[in-house]
Amino acid sequence: MAVIAVYSVKGGVGKTTIAANLAWCSATISRRRTLLWDLDPAGGAAFLFGVDANDTDRAARLFAGKGGADKAIRPSGFDRLDLLPADESLRGLEFQLLALGKRRRLGKIARALSREYDRIILDCPPVLNEVSGQVIRAADLVIVPLPASPLSMRALRQIQDDFAANHKQHPPILPVLSMYDARRRLHKETRAEWPNWPVIPMASLIERMADTKRPAGALAPSSPQAQSFARLWTAVERKLAKG
Repeated sequence: MAVIAVYSVKGGVGKTTIAANLAWCSATISRRRTLLWDLDPAGGAAFLFGVDANDTDRAARLFAGKGGADKAIRPSGFDRLDLLPADESLRGLEFQLLALGKRRRLGKIARALSREYDRIILDCPPVLNEVSGQVIRAADLVIVPLPASPLSMRALRQIQDDFAANHKQHPPILPVLSMYDARRRLHKETRAEWPNWPVIPMASLIERMADTKRPAGALAPSSPQAQSFARLWTAVERKLAKG
């Protein structure tokens, strides 16, 4: 089992889109039993598959040990891929975790879920607090989406500084150049500076995912966007294999 966190301290960077598509790639390309666990109260990951949480507080009850994950998990509509939706109760998750005093609560739940799943993809909220700390302690790999902008590079430095200061042993970071537009000078310059970063191009197909409730690989398998997600997933699997 491996836990892959898609995380940024900055919102609007393509985090949820990447998490949803990687989960589909895991289940469909690698044929692994996969869980997409939405930790963002906005609930975008489940929305992209047309799945809603049945209850308004079950997501947080899971951390308190008051509700089993089996009651909250929903089928995605795709083979080998399930969803653990978010809801509004996760807005207070930081305070709940601090009150519990269990620094590896998220990791413990993930280990229990590993009895059913080979890959767990976390769609993380854009925060730098106890929730992100628990994510980092639970994850085997952290994917950081970065649009080509000074604010995104600042967000990467914040994550790197937090890892260095608070997590002596932390998972590897895989930066991803997201929402890439080859027509824009800054984007081309950023890609030239970091040629080894995986790239997710910007396209209308990404927007159509929300309308059709289908990931890029199911919507248009031969599209550049679907292929870019597949390449990113291959890079993820290679990093996990290296340990």
